[in-house]
Amino acid sequence: MQGRRQFLAAAAAGAATLAVPQKLRAQIAGTPLKIVFPFSAGGGGDAVCRLLGEHIGPALAQPIVVENKTGADGRIGIQSVKNAPADGNTVLITTGPTMWLYPLIHANPGYDPHVDFAPISQLCRFEFCVAVATTTGLTSMAEMAAWMKANPEKAAYGVPGGGTIPHFTGISLAKQIGVDMRRVPYRGGAPAINDLVGGQIPVVIGTLSDALQQHRAGTIRIIAVVSKTRSPFVPDIPTLSESGYTVVGEAWYGMWAPVKVAPARVAQINAAVTAALGQAAVKARLETLGLIPAPGLPEGLTATMKADAGAWSPIIKESGFRMEN
Repeated sequence: MQGRRQFLAAAAAGAATLAVPQKLRAQIAGTPLKIVFPFSAGGGGDAVCRLLGEHIGPALAQPIVVENKTGADGRIGIQSVKNAPADGNTVLITTGPTMWLYPLIHANPGYDPHVDFAPISQLCRFEFCVAVATTTGLTSMAEMAAWMKANPEKAAYGVPGGGTIPHFTGISLAKQIGVDMRRVPYRGGAPAINDLVGGQIPVVIGTLSDALQQHRAGTIRIIAVVSKTRSPFVPDIPTLSESGYTVVGEAWYGMWAPVKVAPARVAQINAAVTAALGQAAVKARLETLGLIPAPGLPEGLTATMKADAGAWSPIIKESGFRMEN
């Protein structure tokens, strides 16, 4: 069955290539496809860009160039793709929240994801978790809630930056627990986990992949995942919903092009991406990064963005949180 799915995906990629008008094929032949990633090299998202580039290049008959265009929490790179020529040779790969969440917390993010971009495909999803320092002795959300109520002066949680899903997860949890939990923003997930290992902070809400290695080593403890269902990476850990809290959220990577790119070109890239993500080697590599392949049609990417924004908008609005441009 797996082999048949890969065959059909590859066939679809070939069919999409043939379906591209001859004029467009002539325009893109041999021309590099530039993938803009709006964050620095070396992390999981950058690895996704390079892995996909390696596999979609042959299908598209194009060399792939990955450009790390950083600045303004990702908005510089996103804006650069918005303003790129609509020739189908520049695409954006970024996280879902940078597209749907930023417009909810920035007065002027510099783009509208539903107006300025043509969706291509969701790529893969990743999960968040609640982790505690082993020095706390906590083993469950119930124990964490009781501990915070008994020690309100210590009720702090680290997050990998302000204005993120972990940030707003913490706000929702604090309200449900009934404790004024103090948020401690870090510059990324790794520094937060380092402080958790050292016991400098009792709780971190962050990306599961950032916490997984230390959890398995026993230096921290994951006590809940934020996703709708249990994670395949830690199937023994309950979700927040199972623990009695109404917080569900995860994030994902997606791919977009400038809004006026030809639909045939969007379909061609979508087919190549879908075929690549169906390959066993690609799936295995993504899993080592804590990522779960999740390709789909362009309209599915738009629907996911709208659903995420709708689910989190009330929590964000109630928090009153705003980012300065």
